[in-house]
Amino acid sequence: MKNIIRKAACFLLPLAATLTQLPAFAQETPKEEDYFRIMKLSAPEGILLEVGGLTVLPGGELGVATRRGDVYIVENPTSNRPFFRKFASGLHEILGLAWKDGALYCAQRGELTKLVDSNMDGKADIFETVYAWPLSGHYHEYSFGPRLAPDGSFFVSGNVAFGNEEWWRGESRVPWRGWMMHISADGNMEPWATGMRSPCGLGMIDGELFYSENQGDYMGSGGVWHVTKGAFVGHPAGLRWTGMANSPLKLTAEKFNSIVDERKVKNEQGRYIKPENVQNEKFQMMFEVKSQVPELRTPAVWLPHGILGISNSEILPIPEGNFGPFGGQVLVGDQGQSKIMRVVMEKVNGEYQGVAFDFRQGFQSGVLRMAWAPDGSLFVGETNRGWGSAGDANEGLQRLAWNNRIPFEMKTVKAMPDGFEIEFTLPVDKKSAQDLASYAVESFSYKYHPVYGSPTVNTEKCEVKGVKVSEDGLKARIIVDNLRQYYIHAITLNGVRAEDLYYSLVHPTGYYTLNNIPAGAKLSMAGVSTRNSEKEAAAKAKASEAAKPKTTPAKTDAAAKPAAPVAYTYEQVKPLLAKYTCAACHNADKKQVGPSFRDIAKRKYSNETIVKLIYNPKPENWPGYATEMPPMPQVPKADALKIASYINSLK
Repeated sequence: MKNIIRKAACFLLPLAATLTQLPAFAQETPKEEDYFRIMKLSAPEGILLEVGGLTVLPGGELGVATRRGDVYIVENPTSNRPFFRKFASGLHEILGLAWKDGALYCAQRGELTKLVDSNMDGKADIFETVYAWPLSGHYHEYSFGPRLAPDGSFFVSGNVAFGNEEWWRGESRVPWRGWMMHISADGNMEPWATGMRSPCGLGMIDGELFYSENQGDYMGSGGVWHVTKGAFVGHPAGLRWTGMANSPLKLTAEKFNSIVDERKVKNEQGRYIKPENVQNEKFQMMFEVKSQVPELRTPAVWLPHGILGISNSEILPIPEGNFGPFGGQVLVGDQGQSKIMRVVMEKVNGEYQGVAFDFRQGFQSGVLRMAWAPDGSLFVGETNRGWGSAGDANEGLQRLAWNNRIPFEMKTVKAMPDGFEIEFTLPVDKKSAQDLASYAVESFSYKYHPVYGSPTVNTEKCEVKGVKVSEDGLKARIIVDNLRQYYIHAITLNGVRAEDLYYSLVHPTGYYTLNNIPAGAKLSMAGVSTRNSEKEAAAKAKASEAAKPKTTPAKTDAAAKPAAPVAYTYEQVKPLLAKYTCAACHNADKKQVGPSFRDIAKRKYSNETIVKLIYNPKPENWPGYATEMPPMPQVPKADALKIASYINSLK
């Protein structure tokens, strides 16, 4: 018996050795959830956590502010049994929370408020107005913050309101709506910058102020902006107040409107007409207007709408040591898609730019606020009331924890004079990484106009002409033709595999905003791989086809009837819904950011009408939804008809 076992072992050893030398093609690539686990932080019954603010106190307790005006202190927040203690109540729509020198500070609708527990009974007994700003009473006048500056001062941002007749147009009805306000500890306010539309996310990165913006009128897509004093970041509503003595910039609305048409047009009845996207028009992009408006700042990083969120929120740096290889980078939340993105920035020619990736989706409601726990996990505060979001809940408080396994990802992308350098978290399989077919790059931009959002425009392919992989397999420098300044460059690595287990990338696409092309030496083609397996295969197929004997094509019946319209199934259109970002806002059966496909089918639109509405949506047809759908004329008509056919199959 022992001899039989010994012989079997001798047979199996060389077989095992052979198997370990083969790429593990059958191995399924791990997903986000295999590295970063979402855990619920349970609140007592009766507490509705529509989270507007989060901050961690020096002792490790978690401060939670809600949109309904309550503040809680959560003791042992990372344990299985956290204890919620109500600290304050009766405040007005809190959308930010900070801790400083033994006190909590929050932005209410109309003021920055200091909350103090002077008698140490666990509840706030002093509510001090640090600074109050005007309100018109419009529902959209949200106020966000505060964000602490290195010197202990505060930054607070203010949403614009919207018009009465022109309900689509953002406007600043009272001073400092659409502005960033800088407030000292003793309550002195200086207007800092304007051009904000819906500035939900404020972040301090290496002592400098950044903010995230949502798509809307004049905002073709969301993004992350570097906000310096006197900057104008794109939305003109706040320019109404630049004539005030303490304004840090003097750009006027009249000058701006002379460059960017505000499209204030009336119909025959004397009523204003809502601006719509015009196909095949001559348009301007934000960076083109920048040459005429020196105060204008374009995003450091665009977050392409529907791909990297639809309602961008909190900006939060990752401390070194947290989340493994991503320490020192930046997380950006998204309220509409209930997810978190990852951003890495660099400075080129004195201007910030960088790359954005998907990071973790699947939260139960819209991600609005984030804060780091002492154990390195991430608290995530959520809400969707009035805004709509992916997920099964209207509110929530969850925690994201890393399991100490390193995912195979693009760690970062840096701009080069002739392309990009991609750094990986784990060594790559060199054969796959040296194949140009593993890479695809295209660039695009957005219109700068008063229409709600923008389709992607001026999309062009950028040929990858060569690649050089580092000896350690952790970097790949690609030579890219047709780089375009100020354009977003989508860099996709579908063919690159990890050296170990042959995994593909968890997130194969990064979106690099190329504000400046760096100077310096270009890569020599000597020693650069130019092999392209796709082109080799195509050439081989062409040669094989040419070698076949020619045959006469069969005759067809010219009078044959046209085929009946095809009713497409969900599985057939699923790739299209993902490609054109429809799934970012719509679900087959339930209301999400937009109406369900089944509810759209109940309207009994024809397929052709649905295509027209994809190209130029009519948000007035759906008054119960706060987020407008942007125009999507970039969807080819054949694909739009397939989507329409699927929607109408749900009747």
